Amino acid sequence: MLLDPTKTVRELAVTMPNATRVFEKMKIDYCCGGQESLGDACAKAGLELEELSRLVQEPALPEPQSAETDARSLPLAELANRIVAKHHVFTRSELERLTVLLEKVCSVHSNNHRELVQIQSQFETLRLELEPHMMKEERILFPYIIALEMTVAEKRPAPFAPFGTVNNPIAAMMREHDAAGDILKNIRRLSGEFAVPADGCFSYSTLYHALAELEADLHQHIHLENNILFPRAMETEHLSRALNESELGA
Repeated sequence: MLLDPTKTVRELAVTMPNATRVFEKMKIDYCCGGQESLGDACAKAGLELEELSRLVQEPALPEPQSAETDARSLPLAELANRIVAKHHVFTRSELERLTVLLEKVCSVHSNNHRELVQIQSQFETLRLELEPHMMKEERILFPYIIALEMTVAEKRPAPFAPFGTVNNPIAAMMREHDAAGDILKNIRRLSGEFAVPADGCFSYSTLYHALAELEADLHQHIHLENNILFPRAMETEHLSRALNESELGA
């Protein structure tokens, strides 16, 4: 079956969980660049639409059930909690580990590989942006989304939103996701696609492998929020307001 080139990358990522693996492999941005059409994404990646159609429809390798596989059917509370437990915990841990590892590798190799200094600077910017970003989600946005879902289920008025509408913090989070995505692209470019130089030591190799893993996890992390959690949260708020208006008019 040939994919519709006018469909967005986001639509395919949401409806076919296996597509995200293919997008990762082909370097197609499915988290921050999810609104791009499949036709345009393939053209940028130098990939024929027929080949993408074949790859996404190949059976995925057997693996344990994951949050990504069933995210569309999860209650919002469970989805938000899974994002925190899996992706936020992993990101915080790796940011801390990679800070130390970068310092170590730079101290030994930065004289011969000046790109490491730039990578370290980009990574520090990423860390300074992601840590407060995740805290805002955990302390403000996610609790509101969970409370919103609960009030709809119980047919009660929506919880008070100091930010007016959930669209406002979601728009802010998505802008920050875009910024993080740009930094990840810069790190990948500076590292030459995470290619360890001939004189690179084991720590150098470990660093690049860890950066690649962090990038892949952040892509999945942002995909779950941008393409699944946030749109469903906005739909839930719309439903909540409709219920409130119908009750007031009754």
